[in-house]
Amino acid sequence: MKVFGYPKFDENNEKVLTTYNNEYQAMMMDIRVYRMSAGEKKTFQKVGEETAILLLSGNIVYQYNGFQQKASRKDVFTEGPYCVHVCKDTKIEVIAESASEILVQCTKNDTIFDAKFYQPEDAPWGYSCVGKFGNVAKRRVNTIFDHDIAPYSNMVLGEVLNDKGNWSGYLPHRHPQPEVYYFKFDRPEGFGASFVGESVFKSVDGSFSAIPGGELHPQAVAPGFQMYTCWMIRHIDGNPWLQTDRCEDERYTWLHDSL
Repeated sequence: MKVFGYPKFDENNEKVLTTYNNEYQAMMMDIRVYRMSAGEKKTFQKVGEETAILLLSGNIVYQYNGFQQKASRKDVFTEGPYCVHVCKDTKIEVIAESASEILVQCTKNDTIFDAKFYQPEDAPWGYSCVGKFGNVAKRRVNTIFDHDIAPYSNMVLGEVLNDKGNWSGYLPHRHPQPEVYYFKFDRPEGFGASFVGESVFKSVDGSFSAIPGGELHPQAVAPGFQMYTCWMIRHIDGNPWLQTDRCEDERYTWLHDSL
């Protein structure tokens, strides 16, 4: 199974990351990114699948279940997330009022639940690892929804902003549930390093990593650049990912007691 990808937008402005039958099928999620032009409308209705549609940039209107919600985000580096999360068979229309980019995360789920519209105040940024490890793992993290927030979901969705030159996913850690990281950089030439098990890959704008359950996965960004990561986890039946499930590699835990 491949664990890293550099997909491009096709002629329909769709970028395919993981599906249920491509090289990344072990992620058990269908994840795609779309670019939309002003005035364009896209309709999503997944049979047997829950769907989360995250605004990455632009101005859009979500329409679903008789509701209409506007969302505006300059970019992922300066403003917080807007997201609509719905259960299977629910139709969502996304109308772009300006050039926009959205990420669509889906997975199979027969549970019926009420649709939820998440706004920046629902997923505030919080700093992690301030002052630890020489302060080079300090980063901002938000959780849009997880098992605590949405126990009916089979997915987790959140975001990370690395400070320039810093690490995230640190200390090196693993969990049994598969996870996907989607990367964006504040400059087109920005880059970082993504570790998956014993392999390391160059992270660039629009790339992603597909992390099998049980593999270590720290990452870093080069000095001078800010890196954004959308992190998406698929729960395992009977074993959902929990915030307390972070299992750090014991070879590195001594760093908790160092400067």
